Amino acid sequence: MILLRHDCLVFKSPGGEAFPYSAEEVTLEIIGDAIDLLDEQTIKQASEAVLHYFKTELGKTSVTIGEFSMALEHALRSLGLHVQGCGTKIPPRLIESDLAGLAAKTNDGLELIFFSQLRVALQEFLLQRPDIVRFRRLRDCVKHLRGARRWTRDCQSLNDQIVEYLRSCFNTERQTSACALVVT
Repeated sequence: MILLRHDCLVFKSPGGEAFPYSAEEVTLEIIGDAIDLLDEQTIKQASEAVLHYFKTELGKTSVTIGEFSMALEHALRSLGLHVQGCGTKIPPRLIESDLAGLAAKTNDGLELIFFSQLRVALQEFLLQRPDIVRFRRLRDCVKHLRGARRWTRDCQSLNDQIVEYLRSCFNTERQTSACALVVT
């Protein structure tokens, strides 16, 4: 019986052999060349999540490489990365828009025109089937539409209206549940 370090699992090969390795070392091997696309903290979080899953939730100390790979793929997805088969990383398709720029294009900051243009932009983005739609510079947009230099309650109210409108349109228009909306 081998006493394993807290960060290790016993990995079973298809031939029946068993080898103790740290979860992080196996994660690095599985990810392979895509390692350069990930930061160190993401790799650490993913390997710790998989280790916790097997040791704590399932009570296992030994797994196959296939089991570990599938769990790693799931962990990376939960961290916002799209992976395909044994850790091959595919960057998410991101489409983003500048809300302040969109507001500046409206005549005299008219909100009705802005909301109409916002919906059209969202519809056009969703036709491209992205993984993430991000709208940036909400605060600057609101200040422009309100003609404000400082943030006021009126600004906060419009801020909330824009976010709620985007959520509503997004939930109505999106064609896949895998797409995410981000407003910053």
